[in-house]
Formats: sequence, C-alpha cells, structure tokens
Amino acid sequence: MTCLNRPTSLFHRSDHSLLVPPSSITSGFSQILHQSSSRSSAIRSIPQMSSPVPSPTVSTVTISYPELKDPSADISDQIERGFGPNGLGILSISEVPGYTLLRRNLLHLAPRLASLPEEVKQEIEDPHSRYNIGWSHGKEKLESGKLDMLKGSFYANPIHDVPTNELSLVKRYPSYCGPNIWPRAALPELEHAFKALGKLILEVGLLLAHHCDRYVSNGFKMHEDGSLQQVLLRSRCHKGRLLYYFPAHQCTSTDDRESMSSWCGWHTDHGSLTGLTCGMFTRDGMELPCPDSAAGLYVKTRAGYIWGR
Repeated sequence: MTCLNRPTSLFHRSDHSLLVPPSSITSGFSQILHQSSSRSSAIRSIPQMSSPVPSPTVSTVTISYPELKDPSADISDQIERGFGPNGLGILSISEVPGYTLLRRNLLHLAPRLASLPEEVKQEIEDPHSRYNIGWSHGKEKLESGKLDMLKGSFYANPIHDVPTNELSLVKRYPSYCGPNIWPRAALPELEHAFKALGKLILEVGLLLAHHCDRYVSNGFKMHEDGSLQQVLLRSRCHKGRLLYYFPAHQCTSTDDRESMSSWCGWHTDHGSLTGLTCGMFTRDGMELPCPDSAAGLYVKTRAGYIWGR
C-alpha cells in the first residue's frame, strides 16, 4: 500500500497502516507518499515514478467501532476485503468515541510547535536517534533527492516515555528505544494531546488485531504468543509522528520551490499496524476545507493499481 497525507497529518504507530477520515480511523499494509496541497503539481509525476496500472473501481472497507469492539463479532469478510490478497491494505474504523476532539486538540498544536524559536526546537532534536525522536526538519529527502524543507515532524512514543533502561538496546536501536523529548516549558499542552490521541489509536489497533488474529486462525494454527494482538501488547516501541507542512512561500527561493518534488517516494511501512488521522488545513489559525483536490491518501496495491482519496 502507498499512502499520502495532507498538511498537518498525524500518526504512525509502529505497525502497518490505519487511515482516518475526520470521524473515523483507518488501517492497512503497503507504501506511503506524502504531499502538501501547496505542492500539487507533483501529482503529474506519479506515472513517471511508478508506471501505475489504471485502477479499477474500488473503495475502502469501513468497520464501525461498535462492531470492532465486540470480540465475538464475525467481521472476517471485511478483514479479508481490506487486508486480503485483493484488498487495498487499509481499513477505516468509524464512530470511534472521542476521536474527533482528540484529533483536533493535537493537530491544532502543530503550527504552534513549528513556530517555536529555532533555539527551542534545537533543544528537542535528537541526532543520536537519526532525528526519529523529538523535532525533525530538513533531515528527510524528497523523491527528487533534495532535503524536504517544507515539512516538519515531531516523533514520540505515545505510550512509554522510557521504552527501556537497557543501554545496550538504546545503543542498538536508538530510533525506538531512546526516551521521549518534550517541549514541556515552551509547549506543555503537546505531551498530553499527543499521548491521548496515540493511546486511542493503539487501543483501536489492538481491537482490530484481535479480529485479524481470529481471521488468520480460521486457516492456520497459531501460537498465542505469535498473534498480532500479543505482539502489539508486548511492544514498548510504538512510534507516533506529528507532521506539519510549512506554507510553500516560506521556501528559500522561487527556483527551489518550483523544482522541488513534493513526494517522499513510494515506501512500505515497517512494523505491524500504522494508525493515520486525516489531515487538517488551516489559514491564519482557522480551519478550512482541503484547497487541493489532488491532495490526500494514495495507495499502491499489490497488483500495481494506484488508488487515491
């Protein structure tokens, strides 16, 4: 699967893919692309970089939260249509209690975080983790090979501030085992909002994992410790990412802005499930509808079809 996020999108958990409309959460397996609405011209580069097969008519599979929460509900058909060999690799979970407010609380903080003084943001950078903990800006390369100066990221573990005290693990896996870094003095609200939404996405992911395990167990003998739900429950290395796309006019020069590809390139998520919220668009602090019909989530299926929403 390949996904595309709008400005101020959120939230990878250490897994494969949950996608989310404003009132729902989504999930899947595949590859991910990011593009801001201010860089829509790069849409034309999709055929050049992937030679996609025209996509057949297909839509995401939606499961309601009440269905998902019922451990005895039979939703194996939805699981297969979403995650099976012919599926997009994503599922949308609707009617999630509290999600809309928690999403708004966090995403509204993204512009404030990005606007903090440079010296403050430098204090919450972590080069040792390859900038995968705390603030990261201008460290990631676009499809063009240039550094992406138009996107800022904040990474943290939404469940455990200190995943482990074993120094050998921190040294070997600094991107996942290092401790969180929060701007507690400059933006104290961020920690609570980040953890609240991250915890909710993990809880939804665990419910979904239970039904995935039930589906798989119908055809295979599974060891309980090897189930997807148990893998997620045991893990202490969940990863959350808050994204903020700067206005394109803040790019250093017109030449750079016009030549810079807005795609980070097709890629496959690592882990077991990835939770994504939908993006939020703002101007002068006010939320507005998506100004670019080409912005959104794009999925490249196993058969090579490209699907966008």
